[in-house]
Amino acid sequence: MSIVFMGIVPHPPIMVPEVGGSEARAVKETQDALQELGQRIVNSGAETLVIISPHGPVFRDAVGLNVAVRAQGDLGRFQAPEVDFDLETDQELAATIAMLSRNRDLLIASLEEQSARRYGGAELLKLDHGVTAPLYWLWKAGVNTRLLEAGMSFLPPKKLYTFGQLVREAADELGRKVALLASGDLSHRITPDAPGGYSPQGAEFDAEIVKLIKGADSRGIVDIDRDLAEEAGECGLRPIIMMLGALDGYAWEGEVLSYEAPFGVGYMVAELRPREKTDEAALDETLQEEYRQAQSEHRQQESYLVHIARQRLENYIRGVRKMPDLGEVPTDFRKPGGVFVSIKKDGMLRGCIGTILPTKDSVVEEVLDNAVSAGTRDPRFFPVRPEELNELDYSVDVLGEPEPVSGIDELDPKRYGVIVSRGRQVGLLLPDLEGIDTAEEQVEIARQKAGIAPGAKVKLERFLVTRYK
Repeated sequence: MSIVFMGIVPHPPIMVPEVGGSEARAVKETQDALQELGQRIVNSGAETLVIISPHGPVFRDAVGLNVAVRAQGDLGRFQAPEVDFDLETDQELAATIAMLSRNRDLLIASLEEQSARRYGGAELLKLDHGVTAPLYWLWKAGVNTRLLEAGMSFLPPKKLYTFGQLVREAADELGRKVALLASGDLSHRITPDAPGGYSPQGAEFDAEIVKLIKGADSRGIVDIDRDLAEEAGECGLRPIIMMLGALDGYAWEGEVLSYEAPFGVGYMVAELRPREKTDEAALDETLQEEYRQAQSEHRQQESYLVHIARQRLENYIRGVRKMPDLGEVPTDFRKPGGVFVSIKKDGMLRGCIGTILPTKDSVVEEVLDNAVSAGTRDPRFFPVRPEELNELDYSVDVLGEPEPVSGIDELDPKRYGVIVSRGRQVGLLLPDLEGIDTAEEQVEIARQKAGIAPGAKVKLERFLVTRYK
């Protein structure tokens, strides 16, 4: 294959002498290993260096590619603006990756000046330290190629893994010799004075990653315990999984050139060498099949309201206008009620529409109507596409009667939803939402949704919700 080199690199700016001064000597093993890695990249004949950085353009539901004509960046944020880079971007490789992604259900966000302004400004196009810090040592070793920076994504592992496959397919299609690197530090919580604080799981996570790399265990890395990774406070796991997709269907061997943690953060330099194709099922196929089985099992257990919501939207998107077979409608759902239908994809919201008070004669009718609206009329999202239907998860919230409250102390964001209103301006927030821990946060977000000015007097109501999954 055209991926001629693969590796993992850390990115602490302190390892660059212009930044760290005398402290940079504390990571000499890392510096030497990076230069050795750079020499191996040179020997591979790589024409383009692709670096996946957790500090580049990061999206929840897409992988960002920096496609500015020139890849430029420095270490000015770390008081070393003289350490700068100005390289040619491999725009052809980026365009080919984006083209191939259309058939793989992985969204690629190609960022140039115009699109970068839409997502947050020209700073998104500036190479971050996840690229520039390791690049400092690779260039010292003689690496002189075109560059393509990819950002990390918060998509689930099975989608992250697809990115490496796309890089390999694009390189093969162009006949381009590509070196693919995952930039990332391991645990930030190795010692009591570590920047992320101390956790005994920090060293445990790092030891496990080192073992899995040495053992060439792609599946072990993809499946590593997420609670362990979160407790470790790492920033390298997702870039590594993204890179691993390039090895799908191949046996490989891993060599850890160095590992050290002098500042309480784990720094690993490693090379991953592809070997022969394997006769075993490709990991991508296994992950997809396991996902399909899990979805099938989940749908066999879904509640009545979720079942009819899903059937209604699926029929609508596929152009089938008949209503789902409702069977024997449970008594509680024959009466009217406010209903919200929420749709998620890969754990992220894909659409949510509801009614505070009933607009139909029954909860069932309310669900059928709002299911279509959630999938096609939520202004925050594009309408659901037919190819997405098998990846969607649904929940239905049936609202209790709103009751007025005299103050914020009568609210509980885990138990009650809230309605904040001022005249015709009304904002609603459901209970038990991720990231909302206080009544103050709940009210403020509902106020913003309603467009009510800060400090304006509002009416507060709370309501109970019965959630069906």
